[in-house]
Amino acid sequence: MKINRRNFIKTGAVAGGGILLSQIPSSKIFSSSIKDLKNPIVVSTWEPNLKSNAKAMEILLTGNNSLNAIEEGIKVTEADPTDSSVGYGGLPDAEGVVTLDASIMDWSGNAGSVAFLQNIMHPISVARLVMEKTKHVMLAGEGAKKFALENGFKEENLLTEESRTAWLKWKEKNEKKDNHDTIGMLAIDKFSNMSGGVSTSGMAFKLHGRVGDSPIIGAAMFVDNEVGGAVSTGNGEYVMRTLGSFLIVEKMREGNSPQKACELAVERVYKSYKNLIDVNVCYIALSKSGEVGAYSLKKGFTYCVTTPDDNKSYESDFLIK
Repeated sequence: MKINRRNFIKTGAVAGGGILLSQIPSSKIFSSSIKDLKNPIVVSTWEPNLKSNAKAMEILLTGNNSLNAIEEGIKVTEADPTDSSVGYGGLPDAEGVVTLDASIMDWSGNAGSVAFLQNIMHPISVARLVMEKTKHVMLAGEGAKKFALENGFKEENLLTEESRTAWLKWKEKNEKKDNHDTIGMLAIDKFSNMSGGVSTSGMAFKLHGRVGDSPIIGAAMFVDNEVGGAVSTGNGEYVMRTLGSFLIVEKMREGNSPQKACELAVERVYKSYKNLIDVNVCYIALSKSGEVGAYSLKKGFTYCVTTPDDNKSYESDFLIK
């Protein structure tokens, strides 16, 4: 039975590390003909982002490129008020302000990012405009906001009542809040071109002004169209200190599989830093051949893999057992 491609099946998490696309069983969740589409695949961090992957795959199945798929896929999560770690509804910083970071990169090595952006719904789209309309890679703070407004974006209040209530409770009790679940996404289109993107509202109740790894090219995300790409999630400070996504791509360039490359990047964090009690660092990688790898420092990281036939989440293997 064919199912409209707007409707997708959410399956249970499957334990394991890296997977090959050939190992994913077909369930024909997208109805479009793919005879002339050679390589469409989307991967992303965290199981709830199956919905974002489905949108990205929908874009790819129209014959569109991977950059458009990344932007439109991530926008789904950015606009979701129930996601407390990305965009609208994201938990604020210590002063009750929602600040956003995002980055995007295409198959030609072009990149754009925004940091400490406020009151703009879709930072991933602003990051793309930075890449396409300026000579720069990153804009931050008021400058990024001014650029967005000059390019047609509207100023919006991104603090939902739920997020505001959570912030007030945190202020009252000053309890630790573990919330840093960035969406990172990679996609390959019918032209065999890869793009990547990342978006987040950052660590919950962080110091005002804190910027994580998400807008740093080579840290939270890196793409090399000859080799593959990688994205991260977790405690961004540790990703920044080791340039994890760039490291993974370089390890793949040296001949390592995406799975092995992710493991090496996590091991680098483990060997470099002693106090990792409240830290988790997670990576997914995608090679040009369509092989997927995933690994995390600790248990609990899930990731999504979407092809024209399937939209599934998996639980990654991890180092500290």
